[in-house]
Amino acid sequence: MEACDIRAPYTLVGFLLAGDKTISSSSGACFSLRDYFSRAINFFLWISLVSISFLLSRKLARLLRLWTIGSRIPGPPSPSFFSGHAKLLGARGCGRDLTGYLSRLHENYGPIVRLWLGPTQLLVSVKDVAVIKEILIKAKDKYPLTGREFRLAFGRSNIFVSSFEKVQEGRNYLTTFMNERLLERVNTVPLKVVECVLGRVESAMSKGILDCRSLSQHVSFYILGAALFEEAFFNWSDATLYEELLLMISKDACYWASYKIPPFWRRKYWTYQFLCTKLRCLTQDIIQQCRYNSTITQISQSSYEEVKSIGKLSGNGGATLFGNLLSGNSSLNEGGKGHLVSTGEPFGDILGMMFHGCSTITNLLCSILTRLVLHPELQLKIFSEIKEVQQRTCNQDSYDVQKMPLLLATVYESARLLPPGRLLQRCSLNHDLHLKWNITVPAGAILVVPLELVQMDSSIWGEDAGHFNPHRFVVDSIDQEGRSQEDGILEPYKNAAYLPFGSGSRACLGKEFSVLGISTFFASLLLNYEVTLVPGSENDLNSTVNDRFQPVPSPKITFMKRNS
Repeated sequence: MEACDIRAPYTLVGFLLAGDKTISSSSGACFSLRDYFSRAINFFLWISLVSISFLLSRKLARLLRLWTIGSRIPGPPSPSFFSGHAKLLGARGCGRDLTGYLSRLHENYGPIVRLWLGPTQLLVSVKDVAVIKEILIKAKDKYPLTGREFRLAFGRSNIFVSSFEKVQEGRNYLTTFMNERLLERVNTVPLKVVECVLGRVESAMSKGILDCRSLSQHVSFYILGAALFEEAFFNWSDATLYEELLLMISKDACYWASYKIPPFWRRKYWTYQFLCTKLRCLTQDIIQQCRYNSTITQISQSSYEEVKSIGKLSGNGGATLFGNLLSGNSSLNEGGKGHLVSTGEPFGDILGMMFHGCSTITNLLCSILTRLVLHPELQLKIFSEIKEVQQRTCNQDSYDVQKMPLLLATVYESARLLPPGRLLQRCSLNHDLHLKWNITVPAGAILVVPLELVQMDSSIWGEDAGHFNPHRFVVDSIDQEGRSQEDGILEPYKNAAYLPFGSGSRACLGKEFSVLGISTFFASLLLNYEVTLVPGSENDLNSTVNDRFQPVPSPKITFMKRNS
């Protein structure tokens, strides 16, 4: 009996398997195991082809939709299909030219301008106050590519992720925590911070190196750290190392995040990873020491083991630098219990709060210090205001800054002139945004608000919009003798153009704590010390600060003890 002929169907695999044989598909054919394999592979190839075609068709449809809707928004033509304005913005993004460039675009194309950053990336800049208020309420997400460097440095976070739906619960919890728990200590923390930081101030002044930024950095670090970790933070022996590591890691984060593929072959990368893990271990250490919140979860011992394993990969440099600290860190070796604010990504949440909070508070503190040393008459008025309120207060260990309108107005005005970033960024990942003037922003487009243009707009803030004038937030009244006196503070957040802490669903969680904490710190500082410029730096500093869009410098300052 002859062997049964293999009669494969008309398929590409069947043709390859049959070779030179004639392929037949009669109903009486005999099929072998080889034929079944050919049919299965052919089915898999067809399913893959259809799936890939479907996905590509969807992406192409979304791309065409993005081009169609985006082209209806006013804006300049794209110089290149692939890079768009990305190179132009990259060249201008590090300096004041970016704000000037966007200002010219808004003058030519209106309050809403679009820029193509590439074939799939659309940026929409909004300057109109009414539209800004609308998008900050509707656009709750952040663009997925932003924040990658911070995820690399500090780990994932449940507070700073792109999707608002995923982050909403954590933000609500943290808002309650900041407004209730931290505000309870906002009067006591700055007083201890002044005592702690002034020890460093005297040491730095003896060396002749004290500037606004370095002082502001120490102050912000201790204000936020003491508010989160209470008294344990002041007595923590590794506080200085923690501050240095936080700054070092955040400084190099952008460099390592620029690699699309992590450079595992570089020793410096592993050293950086070792430092990141060491920072998380120090966070665990201080949390174990404070243990102030019973509603949050226990940290495992795995972080310490991770430090040791990464330390081996990083080489002798990292191990030598922190070897003594690791061996002497008894709280990590004991494996005690620790507590964190969030249950999902605890280290990322804590470190993200520390970094973003310290960065924002440092910039604002530096701006206020610079303004005070440039305006000694304002500093004297604030001192008189603080002293008057303090004399009426029964508790001399706390400061009722709500009754100090000029001090609060100085903080608000400094924040207006120095927003935390040049662009306030938002995104709607899944839904189109339908705005006024019949403009639709497609889903996935990057929405930005040029803060310097909005917060220094003369049509909103007056002709002196670019100048420091805290009295714009003060309510003046006339007393019985006909003299003008500062009676209260205007609510700055009622003005939709006041956005140093953002607005809407993604507004800064700690804006109240930051303002009250900074105000209380200056109330304690100015009541006991007079802050002055180092002689010889007045002329250069005045010309720089009065220049619009120019970053506030960091002048060298000195402290003089006031007579009791």
